[in-house]
Amino acid sequence: MAHDYETRVEEALQAGMTGWDFSWLKGRADGEGPSWDYGRLARARLPRARSLLDIDTGGGEFLASLAPLPPTSAATENWPPNLPLARARLSPLGVEVHRASGRNLPSGRFDLILNRHGLLDAASIRAALAPGGRLLTQQVGSRNQPELNEAVGIPSPADPDGWTLDVAVRALEGAGLRVTTAREEMSPYVFRDIGAVVFQLCAVPWQFPGFDPSAHESALRRLDRHIGRTGGFTAHDHRFLIEARAGS
Repeated sequence: MAHDYETRVEEALQAGMTGWDFSWLKGRADGEGPSWDYGRLARARLPRARSLLDIDTGGGEFLASLAPLPPTSAATENWPPNLPLARARLSPLGVEVHRASGRNLPSGRFDLILNRHGLLDAASIRAALAPGGRLLTQQVGSRNQPELNEAVGIPSPADPDGWTLDVAVRALEGAGLRVTTAREEMSPYVFRDIGAVVFQLCAVPWQFPGFDPSAHESALRRLDRHIGRTGGFTAHDHRFLIEARAGS
């Protein structure tokens, strides 16, 4: 059992992550996800858009999956290791990738802005939308996977009420956007082995600050034994979906 624990932890540490790709977790962790399909919703809105901006595109994985894209398409990414990945993936699709944060958007007025788990700055988005333009965003809320923080003994850095659907809607409406869709859900997500837990803890450092497998070994081994007895450890993903529109 000890050998299995050590092997799985080492596999997770060696796997690392490129871009925003969690495919290593396939077969090791699974979740129902929210009842909506963000990819389907985004794809359905592309035919009406002549210009598109994707905020915090990561390695461009999600945006590339939506091709073909509008004739004028741009994306932002602010984490240096992701930039070459995003440019290599998106440039052949005609997408200009800018190093920028969600508050420092490229100039232009876009018919459609997509934001999947990126920084949502209401004023910047309002300024970047063309008259009648739409924002479609799926956000990770501040109540995301608190069970995992508790199990490993890492206090959550976020106020559980700091980033919720109500908070985001108020910000967007305050910036002058009209919210047309607003949904929020907590979805179960099951970790099937300790390697999946370690991968997640490493991949999302802003939720699990200071994570070090050796420093948290006792808690991880307890969690490993729990998974061995029960077949999995369940946490809950906090997601919310908003569609909003700029005035004409």
